[in-house]
Amino acid sequence: MLNEYKKALPLLRIPFSLYLMPVFWFGLSALQGPWSGGRAAGVFVVLHLLAYPASNGYNSYYDRDEGSIGGLKAPPKVTPELLHLVWLFDALAVAGALLLSGAFAALVAVYLLVSKAYSYEGIRLKKYPLPSTAVVVIFQGAFTFLMTQVGVGAPAAQLFEPTNLLLALVSTLFLCGSYPLTQVYQHAEDARRGDRTLSRRLGIRGTFVFAGLGLLAGALALALAYWRRGEARNTLIFLAATGPVVALFGRWAWLAWRDARHASFEWTMRMNQASSLCLSAAFVLMLAWRHF
Repeated sequence: MLNEYKKALPLLRIPFSLYLMPVFWFGLSALQGPWSGGRAAGVFVVLHLLAYPASNGYNSYYDRDEGSIGGLKAPPKVTPELLHLVWLFDALAVAGALLLSGAFAALVAVYLLVSKAYSYEGIRLKKYPLPSTAVVVIFQGAFTFLMTQVGVGAPAAQLFEPTNLLLALVSTLFLCGSYPLTQVYQHAEDARRGDRTLSRRLGIRGTFVFAGLGLLAGALALALAYWRRGEARNTLIFLAATGPVVALFGRWAWLAWRDARHASFEWTMRMNQASSLCLSAAFVLMLAWRHF
């Protein structure tokens, strides 16, 4: 029995959850008032080691992918034990969040429920390109940005400060640009399940155009927010840190435009890794600049 749970554990894709770190660091870097480092560590554990893996596992349980998925080139076969692990991680995520605050626990519970509506066969928002995209970019973007800030104890005045809300919107714009790229290699698999993802609707070339426009809109809104906050140096940090990501994206788009075979799992994972590391580095540097 224990061996079956060990086989199911990779489908939680815990390492892949770390690709979502930039939103966590972004939320912290945006706070202009004091916050608790201990609570921040707790928020990180709840989100990246419990809540996100639970969502990944639930998605895998209903998708039953036969091809590559985010973080796994050859996913193992789905078993009932995977769902048991999902419920366990759900419970641990809400319980851990409750140790920090009731408000944070409520937000984590909402996030988990929405992520299940995305995959659950009775609802399966994933079948519909626009609702599924809206759910992902809002809840993994602005919602998580603000949820992180609630978790570390930010007061309402900071949460609803106009430039903070603008930065929350920026996180959603960045997700809007990057999310279709995570689907670009799965067109055949999604077609087999009847999921009409945004990337399938856009096509491979359209996916890259849409991604470029979304990321550009996010960068412009970010620069506007930092200008309004008197933090122009943060724009410079962001541009310097994300230069390699822009170069990699341009190279990938050029190759895929000429040959659709480059819209592959390997390129997608390379892009995810580069953007996660570079964005996280940018926001951590902003934090360090402010506090040290």
